[in-house]
Amino acid sequence: MNYSRFLTAASAARNPSPIRVLTAILSKAPKSLISLAPGAPNPNTFPFKTASITIENGKTIQFGEEMMKRALQYSQSAGIPELLSWLTQLQIKLHNPPTIHYPASQGQMDICVTCGSQEGLSKVFEMLINPGDNILLNEPVYSGTLQALHPLGCNIINIPSDENGIIPKSLKEILSKWKPEDSQNPTKKTPKFLYTVPNGNNPTGVSLTSDRKKEIYELARKYDFLIIEDDPYYFLQLNKSRTPTFLSMDVDGRVIRADSFSKVLSSGLRIGFITGPKPLIERVILHVQVSTMHPSTFAQLLISQLLHQWGEEGFLAHVDRVADFYRKQRDASVEAAEKWLSGLAEWHVPTASMFLWIKIKGISDTKKLIEEKAIKKQVLMIPGNVFYVDSSAPSPYFRVSFSLASPEQMDVAFQRLAQLIKESL
Repeated sequence: MNYSRFLTAASAARNPSPIRVLTAILSKAPKSLISLAPGAPNPNTFPFKTASITIENGKTIQFGEEMMKRALQYSQSAGIPELLSWLTQLQIKLHNPPTIHYPASQGQMDICVTCGSQEGLSKVFEMLINPGDNILLNEPVYSGTLQALHPLGCNIINIPSDENGIIPKSLKEILSKWKPEDSQNPTKKTPKFLYTVPNGNNPTGVSLTSDRKKEIYELARKYDFLIIEDDPYYFLQLNKSRTPTFLSMDVDGRVIRADSFSKVLSSGLRIGFITGPKPLIERVILHVQVSTMHPSTFAQLLISQLLHQWGEEGFLAHVDRVADFYRKQRDASVEAAEKWLSGLAEWHVPTASMFLWIKIKGISDTKKLIEEKAIKKQVLMIPGNVFYVDSSAPSPYFRVSFSLASPEQMDVAFQRLAQLIKESL
């Protein structure tokens, strides 16, 4: 892989921060070292001294005075070592990436911790996209992704999809306007990457099948583009078994994977992680050094303590319980939709995530119905147009989240919505 051709000039020009490098050195230094180098504040001046946090099994995570000093201090930009080590073993267990034993220069798997996966993705986009670059994705797509992409000036090429995700045949047809060798010629503007949410795409809840992933990966190899696998709902696959990931197929080192703890541990702690080829992860870390500097040390230590206390089996048992919860929520939302919206709307039962993507029959644009009329009936949802590149175009869809409402509340909400639809037809 020639990673240099993917980098923007700004990313290629980044150099390590000398002071941030010191932080990594100090983390491994012997106690005999007398450090007069860093500008870190003295933790004895911090007002927080100890903490005890109770988890769901009744056990506690203790932050004594020495641990608290560390938790409130600067830490390494890539993440604290014990969390990185745990996450590396998790990725090996779940995905067994072929690149784990590759030389670093040839795309060896690497990981960095980020302030939620959204920060990591934003830095990946800024690492790769020059104005005028072509990128591939499938609409509808999470509005936050579009807001991150638009200012970078790229040309977004939509790949048609259906209830099984991206359609490989359609992707192949779009790519056929280029020759495979064109990827070596910058003037040809071959797509730099494909961005996809393979499990429980937000807003549709659609998941890519394993066979389609294999076809897509082979097209990526043929036309030499990267795959950004944004997978925040990986642990919220609701049909029991988890499908193989692009990372598990990545023999070239061309997959950048974003994972998040937001949906299964905490959204407010803001801890995610990016996995990918070392030459690209290093560029992300250099960007972190001059922006957020590092994710919250306290949040990382809290999650690391929890994960080490649980072990891999305990963590996977927890996420299975989370998936069971959302499976029941999904079933309740579908039951309410069938009760009140049959004949008025259509939808696919999502196989992952926490969303139901609904198309109203006979109404070409849901914007006014959802943003004005539904709110007056005290029902809050998201109109479909915000999930498209052209958000001004009419959309007959809207997105329902079944994460927070009770089954009884969902029943009432769909009843109110059905009344509004009937009044609008």
